Amino acid sequence: MAVKVLVVDDSGFFRRRVSEILSADSNIQVVGTATNGKEAIDQALALKPDVITMDYEMPMMDGITAVRHIMQRCPTPVLMFSSLTHEGARVTLDALDAGAVDFLPKNFEDISRNPEKVKQLLCEKILSISRSNRRVSAYSAPAPVAAPAPTPAPSSVSSYGSSAPARPAPAPIPARSHASPSSPAPKRKAYKLVAIGTSTGGPVALQRVLTQLPANFPAPLVLIQHMPAAFTKAFAERLDKLCRISVKEAEDGDILRPGLALLAPGGKQMMIDSRGAVKILPGDERLNYKPCVDITFGSAAKSYGDKVLAVVLTGMGADGREGARLLRQGGSAIWAQDEASCVIYGMPMAIVKAELADAVYSLDDIGRHLVEACL
Repeated sequence: MAVKVLVVDDSGFFRRRVSEILSADSNIQVVGTATNGKEAIDQALALKPDVITMDYEMPMMDGITAVRHIMQRCPTPVLMFSSLTHEGARVTLDALDAGAVDFLPKNFEDISRNPEKVKQLLCEKILSISRSNRRVSAYSAPAPVAAPAPTPAPSSVSSYGSSAPARPAPAPIPARSHASPSSPAPKRKAYKLVAIGTSTGGPVALQRVLTQLPANFPAPLVLIQHMPAAFTKAFAERLDKLCRISVKEAEDGDILRPGLALLAPGGKQMMIDSRGAVKILPGDERLNYKPCVDITFGSAAKSYGDKVLAVVLTGMGADGREGARLLRQGGSAIWAQDEASCVIYGMPMAIVKAELADAVYSLDDIGRHLVEACL
């Protein structure tokens, strides 16, 4: 059955082009269009699409407000269109917080210049997020993160870094090996590095995990999120404001230190050497992902042996699997997010199917378990 799509944009040209591109794929059916957020809500309720493409700047009601209403009334996977600017990044991150699943740069020149490439990317995104867990209301729209509060005891830390009781999380899905069916709480170890890789759904997932960590978290962290170059600085700034640990976009020559999370810059590759220094390299056009989880995980395996705790969160594809294999060979620990709490169960599934996971945890448990493992 074809994936039903609602196209929302105040530009008639963009609505037509997106509709034409999607309609050319036999697996996709455009069931309607809307010119503003209010129409989008009405059409979403009436047409019950499988996926909605959403612009941000529209008359009557903007895209973020529309996403919030849609997630409350009829949770539906939403693909946002965004400009490749710092402000566009901020708006896109707000949309993801509101419940959107993923985003694509809105570039009219690319549509004219590279129609086949645009068509392939857009259709792949639509088909992938149509299978996402965004319809599960418990994970549709995370609550706002409160300002950092005094660090509570690890057992009382909730999903959002406060001392309020955590909401019940789905039961963990077991890995095929190295993990018992219940994936019990981890044993403490003196890890020299925590490395976290993610893609689709990652911005919200990283926010949930990192806001649970106390300011005195003893291990350095590196974060690899598939994201354009224009977005990673804004994302790091957002995380730094929300978290008790420090977060910054990584720069060449940065030194790993406890309580600091370095986010790999978009469009480039991040590696770590044995002295704890970060190397930022140009993005290799032969690689699909810039940054690439495999690259960073592989360098961590070479530099730190069995002293790495690697975590693979929600995301499409299998990036991170080969890097995790190298970490496993060196004796390091690998965790994967469970299927029930993933937006897209691709990257964690690749880890589990390759029998590389020591443990499989719900998203809301990962931050707490990081504290238990490292403090």
